[in-house]
Amino acid sequence: MFIAIQQSFSQALSTPATRGLIIFVATLMLAAPLVFELLTISKKISRELRKEMYLRYASWLVLVPLLMLPILAGRQFAIASILLIALLCYREFARATGFFRKRALSVTVVLSILATFYACADHWYGFFVALPSLCVALIVIVALFGKSPNGYIQRVGLAFVSILMFATCLGHYAYFANDARFQGIMLLVLLCVEINDVFAFACGKALGKHKLCPTISPNKTTEGFVGAVFLTTTLFYLVGQHVFAGTPADSPVHLLVMGALLSIIGQVGDLVMSSIKRDLNLKDMGQSIPGHGGLLDRFDSLIFVGPVLFHYLGYVVGVGLDQPTRLFTGG
Repeated sequence: MFIAIQQSFSQALSTPATRGLIIFVATLMLAAPLVFELLTISKKISRELRKEMYLRYASWLVLVPLLMLPILAGRQFAIASILLIALLCYREFARATGFFRKRALSVTVVLSILATFYACADHWYGFFVALPSLCVALIVIVALFGKSPNGYIQRVGLAFVSILMFATCLGHYAYFANDARFQGIMLLVLLCVEINDVFAFACGKALGKHKLCPTISPNKTTEGFVGAVFLTTTLFYLVGQHVFAGTPADSPVHLLVMGALLSIIGQVGDLVMSSIKRDLNLKDMGQSIPGHGGLLDRFDSLIFVGPVLFHYLGYVVGVGLDQPTRLFTGG
């Protein structure tokens, strides 16, 4: 196993696109404190906000290696790391909504997540796409055996949402690991999703005048939204040329469309989670990451971006079509 990990790291570092992404992320982390100080001096942010940003920065110093290293270590580690994120995010969601009290349904959701990521690890796409409907059928059956039919729709609905977000949606991002270019693709998507929030914040602070969705997220502005779309799309286009070099996806149209989709869906995903928190009267979904809230607060955008980019790339060039399939089941 150690040899396989070493080979995976060597392959990643020998690939210009992946190496460039690593250098870019390292540069961003080094430059962040300077940006914070410049924003403070120009009075774009308050001292209190500066303190919060440094707290988030300290968390990113831990999160970045934890997110990047499994992807660089190989496909199995990449899938396993996203599985862990999915389970922990579901745990936060279940506790916040009270769904964890529905023991049988909660266990069914966890089994659905595990089955979905097993299909990813097996590279069994037929089983992967069949699982959402199979899991939904199982949920409606398990829900029948509750103590009372009262609340049936609510508990079934929460189970459906849980499966779709933490099994199906995050599973699509994990399925990228079955592609020959998975390290570059997964790092590019992860980088752009996370920096999309930074771009929206920075543009909102610098230019923001009009509220985007004041009843859902009062701090988000239309200028921040548009600025993030422009900057994230540009970043995706510049880096994506190297990640997708030599494939049909390496065209200005496809790269710009994917970048715009990532930014728009990512910001919408953040608004979706904000709506859920407003409905539950919560500020954050958890407290596991200082300055960020919970894992779900940090990865809400990735949940919705994964399937959109997966199917777009699947249509344009395919995902993992030239790689061995049914690795465990031997189909």
